[in-house]
Amino acid sequence: MSSPDDLLRRFSSRSGRLSHVFLKDRLKGARSYRRIAGYFRSSIFELVDEEIEGIDLIEIVCNSDLDPRDITASRLARETALKEKWNEGFDQIDSMLYRPRYQRLYDLLRSGKVKVQVVSAKDAPFLHGKAGVIEARDGAKTSFIGSLNETREGWQEHYEIVWEDRSPEGVAWVEEEFRYLWNRSVPLPDAIVEEIGRLSRKLEVELKDLQPADVAAGALVEAPLYRKGEELKPWQRAFVGLFLEHRESYGAARFVLADEVGVGKTLSLATAAMVGCLLGDGPALILAPATLCQQWQVELKDKLGLPSAVWLSSGKVWQDANGHIIKTRGAEDIRRCPFQIGIVSTGLIVQGTVESRALLECRLGTLVLDEAHRARKSRGITGSDDPNRLMEFMLKAAQKSKHVILGTATPVQTDVEELWDLLEILNNGADHVLGRPGSYWRRPGATIPVLTGEKDIGDEHEAWNWLRNPLPAKRDDPIFDMIRQDLALKPDRFYTDKPVTDLDGFTRTELQDAIAGRVDGLSFMQRHNPILRHTVLRKRATLEEMGLLDRIAVDIWPSENERLPMFEGLALHTAPEFDAAYAAAKDFIAALRQRARSAGFMQSMMEQRICSSIASGIATATRLLEKRGPLAVEGEDEAADTTEVENLPELLETERFYLERIVMALSRRPTDPKLDAVLYFLLDKHWIDLGCIIFSQYYDTAHWIAQCLTARLPGESVALYAGAGKSGLFFDREWRSVEREEIKTAVKERKIRLLVATDAACEGLNLQTLGTLINVDLPWNPSRLEQRIGRIKRYGQIRDRVDMLNLVYAGTNDEKVYQVLSQRMKDRYDLFGSLPDTIQDGWIEDIGNLEEYFSQFTQKKRRANAFDLRYGKTVMPEGPGWELCEKVLSRRDVVERLSEGW
Repeated sequence: MSSPDDLLRRFSSRSGRLSHVFLKDRLKGARSYRRIAGYFRSSIFELVDEEIEGIDLIEIVCNSDLDPRDITASRLARETALKEKWNEGFDQIDSMLYRPRYQRLYDLLRSGKVKVQVVSAKDAPFLHGKAGVIEARDGAKTSFIGSLNETREGWQEHYEIVWEDRSPEGVAWVEEEFRYLWNRSVPLPDAIVEEIGRLSRKLEVELKDLQPADVAAGALVEAPLYRKGEELKPWQRAFVGLFLEHRESYGAARFVLADEVGVGKTLSLATAAMVGCLLGDGPALILAPATLCQQWQVELKDKLGLPSAVWLSSGKVWQDANGHIIKTRGAEDIRRCPFQIGIVSTGLIVQGTVESRALLECRLGTLVLDEAHRARKSRGITGSDDPNRLMEFMLKAAQKSKHVILGTATPVQTDVEELWDLLEILNNGADHVLGRPGSYWRRPGATIPVLTGEKDIGDEHEAWNWLRNPLPAKRDDPIFDMIRQDLALKPDRFYTDKPVTDLDGFTRTELQDAIAGRVDGLSFMQRHNPILRHTVLRKRATLEEMGLLDRIAVDIWPSENERLPMFEGLALHTAPEFDAAYAAAKDFIAALRQRARSAGFMQSMMEQRICSSIASGIATATRLLEKRGPLAVEGEDEAADTTEVENLPELLETERFYLERIVMALSRRPTDPKLDAVLYFLLDKHWIDLGCIIFSQYYDTAHWIAQCLTARLPGESVALYAGAGKSGLFFDREWRSVEREEIKTAVKERKIRLLVATDAACEGLNLQTLGTLINVDLPWNPSRLEQRIGRIKRYGQIRDRVDMLNLVYAGTNDEKVYQVLSQRMKDRYDLFGSLPDTIQDGWIEDIGNLEEYFSQFTQKKRRANAFDLRYGKTVMPEGPGWELCEKVLSRRDVVERLSEGW
């Protein structure tokens, strides 16, 4: 019989190296090894290589720091979070010095004999009480407990103590603890296992050592996006593949990227621009509305790790991604961007500034226009069919640019003919797009019936006149290889004036068969045309059907099926004070309209601001009385709106009376029904427990809501996410300025569950840890509403349906707009499919016919949807994902290359 001293033994690193006097001896010839470890690191088995070879089964449970809701979220979201944690402990030096260790660990993990699982922070806030059970071949077991980390230093160099207990009771106790944690843990993702293998084979190379097709992966595999466990989605990588394919085949990439809102056009465009710069094609100019310029720069830095500069027109200077100002000699220095990627507001182009003329002197590698539908011709009864200033600029700039990419969600989905405005831009300086003068493809009236199948071209000679101008590159279809070979066309020639009779007899027969045949019900012309080659559209529904995006339902409140306090149908009850203020606002606009051209602008701005909140209504009227700005929507070009305010004539006594009446009426109102509704849903409906983001398009309203909530919810953190320098945190009424990145991290880690945001949070912000959303005001811009819900309706959302509350005051234009909107938001999965991007001001002025305007839009869109271009091939790229890339460009080299000025 064993004595207590035989069953219980104590080891100290003071008297011997624990790796030798204890661990190796016990593991040698063991059958199984179960371990409660600390964090999973590459060094986990470095001490016991030989001993592990003969063990049949090794099970290790580790820390993850993950919230249990992350553990139970979708597999993809969990893997993303775990990979980010793994990368936090990544060491560039270790990955090089200990490459054999990474390879050894990879082989063990792939062998199946080693199983590693991770446990959430709730089930084990920190696995510090480390322990293990080792079973010998004869069935004898021993257990040990100690604060040992799974590192060489922990076992060999640190001062550590270990207690070994061979008693059945001691072994059973450790096994029970292990099994408890193991049953609540999840497997280490394959993504981390493959990352370990990649690191063991990783080779840092120079740009010249890579093929063009491998540059994007080599530059981004260790960029912030991938380090955080995320990646470019397959359709985004596929677009970069198309860019490179056209760069090689046509010598220039010219595309309209018309992906639906919310599928990530920005990263597709940004990566293509980066690739062009790295391959030496020349600098990249990104033109975007003022509202999006900063967001572009943030995406480039935070996700792709790329430097860039934004042009600040007010100071005639460039600003880098860290907020540093690069001084210039004036407006003409817009031609001398200090980085390869420059970002400029389209407002400068529309205004016809000195800067816009200076930009036309630049030769560009890649020209990107975001919100490209703004570049168009005037149409309609009074339209002259002339291009507007933005389109004029783009036509000229395209001639001096190698690659041109136009990002939009509008033309292909509504007026198909407007697409030709963009294609005309692409064709300028690159007639392989629509062809030379005389090309049938340049005439939308003739082309659309062919594309939709209304007109079938079966005659060989007629078909040839369509096909020969422009003639596509070889790789488009084998028949074009044969045509090019017969006519001895050079690879860079995309036009022929030779007749079809010059083709070889076999080629003519093949062409005749191709023209007569159909594939999936589509004619040859529908499948092979320049519109399809140069327009890329991926729809959210398609991506959901393919399993590439989660299908999450949205329940919209107030619900018609449930009577709620403070609501009258879909709108909030208002008090006499608000009604008086709203009437005074209308009287002010009516008086102003009699003598000021800007009254139309003022009506839209005034109505939306007073319908946002009582606080916003008071602030707006007060600023107008004091004739000071800005009055812009948060994140928009405030200078433009301020000018409108500053250009107002001196207020007449009647106009001042109406504004003073607004301030007086709203100031008498002790509470706001919108605040009451927010608190009701947060507390009575328990939305706060699910996490909630509260949106307003105005900073006045957002700040007021956050202030009110911190006063009413003691002990609750309330974050305010707004424009640069305006973000921060309220806690028990105390305010502290906080950077937006810190807020995003805290929300992601669920330290903050209540976030108030302006539309500065619409783009590039992932809030899938929050399960509900409240729109305090209603932007007359459905695409912005879609962007808002897209912050929580995304992969990683642990709820299969989320909630959205829309707040409008009764008796206002807001209510009338929402009544029409709500009828078209019945589909819980496709809320905005039948809505225009923006509700035009003219529709609001004629609000009684708003439903008719929406119906006309829907009819146009239905016709446009017949223009189904079948973009399936542009969704899934060939080859492995970029996360497995082993030939890597150093981040320093990438940044240095892109830090070269124009």
